Amino acid sequence: MDYYLSVATFAALHIILAVGLNLVMGFCGQVSLGHAAFYGIGAYASALLSVAGWSFPVAMLGGMLAAGALGIVTGLAALRFREDFLAIATMAIGFIFVGTARKLSWLGGEMGISKIPSPLSKHEYAWLAMAAALVLILFSLHVRRSWMGRAFSGVAQDEVQAQTIGIDIAGYKIAAFFLGTASAGFAGGLYAHMTQLIVPDAFGFVVSISILAMVVVGGVGSTLGVATGAVVLTLMPEVFRIINDYKLLVYGGLLLGVMMFSPQGLAGLLAQARAALRPRQEGV
Repeated sequence: MDYYLSVATFAALHIILAVGLNLVMGFCGQVSLGHAAFYGIGAYASALLSVAGWSFPVAMLGGMLAAGALGIVTGLAALRFREDFLAIATMAIGFIFVGTARKLSWLGGEMGISKIPSPLSKHEYAWLAMAAALVLILFSLHVRRSWMGRAFSGVAQDEVQAQTIGIDIAGYKIAAFFLGTASAGFAGGLYAHMTQLIVPDAFGFVVSISILAMVVVGGVGSTLGVATGAVVLTLMPEVFRIINDYKLLVYGGLLLGVMMFSPQGLAGLLAQARAALRPRQEGV
């Protein structure tokens, strides 16, 4: 039972991370290759606050705000860098975070931070993670249909044209990064308290690529597709144990295959299946 709870909890955490990244990439069109850094900042900030004696809710809020604050800084950088340069800049943030966490003694160095207070049971962490994932999915679906979602879409499609019709390019880029990174910070705080141990490598570049793979495989821009992609890539190593030894190879192959044969990911495949079935249903 504990095993299934653990898998469900991590699937929910991955949904939060992937849907948050989709707010940045899929909705606003801003490339980010360092999403795990915001996950890590949320974990470290929440852990430090908790170890210092702050309550669990305050520590979680602190982790969210710390990650969101760096997200705002990244959003400001997005005003200067675009596409390839922004991708490199966000990747650099990830490397800087891991390198800093390894070197600073008050962050635990290579050994990380241990004995983090854990006020909830495994069941409670699982329910909290799944509830948070559901709330973020519903919020993301609402944003897509709202004026904010339309503004994000305008920024993603053509910044010059969006600016000419009065869309605040800077404001919406910063908002997208804040929402995406703050949600990653929440996931990080939950991870830290649940595992009671965090180390720098848990938030390295490989993790960022894994989150990116969930978004691409699910379908960039599709909230439900991305959530499905997160669940699928979480369960694959559990169902097919041999994948654990070749996880990066499998994820790389999936990314390449999706980009070549189904750029819209699982969401696109589902849409194609529905379109193929409609003529048959109408004929019947």
